[in-house]
Amino acid sequence: MNCWLLLPFMFGIPLLWPCIIAAENSKTEEVRHPAGSHLRIRRGWMWNQFFVPEEMNKTRHHIGQLRSDLDNGNNSFQYKLLGVGAGNIFAIDERTGDIYAVEKLDREERSLYTLRAQVIDTSTGRAVEPESEFVIRVSDINDNEPKFLDEPYEAIVPEMSPEGTLVTQVTASDADDPSSGNNARLVYSLLQGQPYFSIEPTTGKIRISSKMDRELQDEYWVIIQAKDMIGLPGALSGTTSVLIKLSDVNDNKPIFKDSLYRLTVSESAPVGTSIGKIMAYDRDIGENAEMDYSIEDDSRTFDVITNNETQEGIIILKKKVNFEDQNHYRIRAKVKNPQVDEQLREYHTEASTTVIKIQVEDVDEPPVFLLPYYIFEIFEECPHGSSVGTVSATDPDQRKSPIGYSITRSEVFNVDDNGTIFTTNPLDRETSAWYNLSVVATEKYNIAQISSVPVYVQVLNINDHAPEFSEYYETYVCENAVAGQVIQTISAVDRDESIEHHHFYFNLSVEENNSSFAIIDNQDNTAVVVTNRTGFSLQEEPVFYISILIADNGIPSLTSTNTLTIHVCDCGDADSTQTCSHKDFMLSMGFRAEVITAVLICIMIIFGFIFLNLGLKQRRKQTLFPEKSEEFRENIFRYDDEGGGEADTEAFDIAQLRGSAVMRGRKPRRHARAEMRSLYRQSLQVGPDSAVFRKFILEKLEEADTDPCAPPFDSLQTYAFEGTGSLAGSLSSLDSAASDHDENYDYLNELGPRFKRLACMFGSTMQSKN
Repeated sequence: MNCWLLLPFMFGIPLLWPCIIAAENSKTEEVRHPAGSHLRIRRGWMWNQFFVPEEMNKTRHHIGQLRSDLDNGNNSFQYKLLGVGAGNIFAIDERTGDIYAVEKLDREERSLYTLRAQVIDTSTGRAVEPESEFVIRVSDINDNEPKFLDEPYEAIVPEMSPEGTLVTQVTASDADDPSSGNNARLVYSLLQGQPYFSIEPTTGKIRISSKMDRELQDEYWVIIQAKDMIGLPGALSGTTSVLIKLSDVNDNKPIFKDSLYRLTVSESAPVGTSIGKIMAYDRDIGENAEMDYSIEDDSRTFDVITNNETQEGIIILKKKVNFEDQNHYRIRAKVKNPQVDEQLREYHTEASTTVIKIQVEDVDEPPVFLLPYYIFEIFEECPHGSSVGTVSATDPDQRKSPIGYSITRSEVFNVDDNGTIFTTNPLDRETSAWYNLSVVATEKYNIAQISSVPVYVQVLNINDHAPEFSEYYETYVCENAVAGQVIQTISAVDRDESIEHHHFYFNLSVEENNSSFAIIDNQDNTAVVVTNRTGFSLQEEPVFYISILIADNGIPSLTSTNTLTIHVCDCGDADSTQTCSHKDFMLSMGFRAEVITAVLICIMIIFGFIFLNLGLKQRRKQTLFPEKSEEFRENIFRYDDEGGGEADTEAFDIAQLRGSAVMRGRKPRRHARAEMRSLYRQSLQVGPDSAVFRKFILEKLEEADTDPCAPPFDSLQTYAFEGTGSLAGSLSSLDSAASDHDENYDYLNELGPRFKRLACMFGSTMQSKN
């Protein structure tokens, strides 16, 4: 209680202290000097400064008094106030020197005024004292509330932070004088935000007072109050709001939404097929919510991959499944965060798991062969229908459909319903030693289910080909050859395949009666032919034929008889058979040259006939319709004689303009309009019955009707095959001069644009004659 009684004295003395100082400073200090002293007399009054409280509501507030000790009170002195604020803010009583504040002052706008004072003797008009400066200070009162200058405030702090963690610091300012008592001394307090936050009263630092979970609430609004005068009664206050957001930490492990997933997969699905998706939920956000899925039991059939965008686990097929082998699977998957800080390991001790049951769906599969390929052997020359081997395929499905077999694109082999392959034609190893077949198996319950297997058939050799000469021999013997002379070396080949190396035996045939030659076997698959006598005659025996017997070492052994032709040759002085071979070669070359020359001549003759035929055809096409390339009109004969127009017929032979076959009689030109229309209709019907000619006549008629620039020739163009006895008579106007004077040409206006100019000319002529 004693402390509360002392509070008015504690806070009253500081408020009254400036007034006490001002009163003391307003007293005049007099300085006395001894009489008769010659020292300079100091001025008789002095002051340091005055104080005036701000925000005073009085119109005239007394601040203090200026008075000189020379003033004896007879009102002979006049006091003047000079400087900024004199007269409008501050006023002085000229007789007494009292200073007043005539306006309300604000220390925050200006806290110090410097003025000058002067004392004048009104009787003499002179200054009694020199000008002297003095100061008026505006004393502070608590009239400004604290303000937060850095608003708005926002801070981010990790969730689950321990108590005492610094969040942020707020600072308020007070415009009052900090040296004037406690007017500017601030204290901070928390109006909203308990019990999660606290604030230091003197510094404004906001700290965490209890742990917070972002998943429960991710942001908080905190209201801070700042009070001046250290919170005493009468203090002013200001408030601000602070938005505190909690940043995420990885304090939650991912958890599967479902404890059991049921998926299906077709047994025909290829490796890598996506079967389904699993999903876990993590209450964290951002990189703290990234997941990593895995199969717990290390399955060889299935695997899981993580979709980094959706954070889903995708179950994929790692190995093909077979419904008949295993129709369901049970695996367990787990999920975890890939990155976890050490201090947060306690939240991730056990990973979340889920069970996945996968059902394999049965599909109708094609037949399956027991082997990936088959290799069979068969001897050549086997009879028709010989068995080669058997292939086997089964239906892997439960219904076990019967299987049918077929061979594609083979004329030598076929297969029955049991899968037995047999021959349909004889086999010759020398023609083809291997056959590549493709056997197709088809389910009889579903013919769309097929599969194929390669089958390789090797044809084994039997000794079915006798040896024969390895080449064609051209053998010559000179007329002067001696006995025992070698004239030819021969060798043999065998198309059969031998287990061991081939070995051939050469002998003369037993039927050979020619004793002029002999054969010697060299035992190296070659033999030589030698002469048995001396001298041969080209005229008597020009050619010899000897039969040579060649046998092989096959089982059974086969022999063949080969005929060797020997020509007797006149070797001349050279005594060499090369001369004979050169002669035969030149003879054959000459024969060949003659044959080649004959062939070339025949080719040239054939090409000549072809070109001639093409030229004749082209000429016929050009001359079929010569009027296509030039204007088709009656012949016009040019002459230099000037005469009477159409009446002048003596300068040329009028017979040239008429047909030579029939002289058409002149018909009267009465009813010309109707007659011309009937001729036009007849012209489309007269002539060969061919669409080509009809089209040509219509084209020429259209050209004549649509050409406005052509002059009006004195002829009527009629394109028709009139011929002898034509119903269309001569339409020429050369012999119609006698009857033109009584003819009406108005019908020309109705014949189209081609006759427009002609109608104008004849119409104007008739009008001029009339």
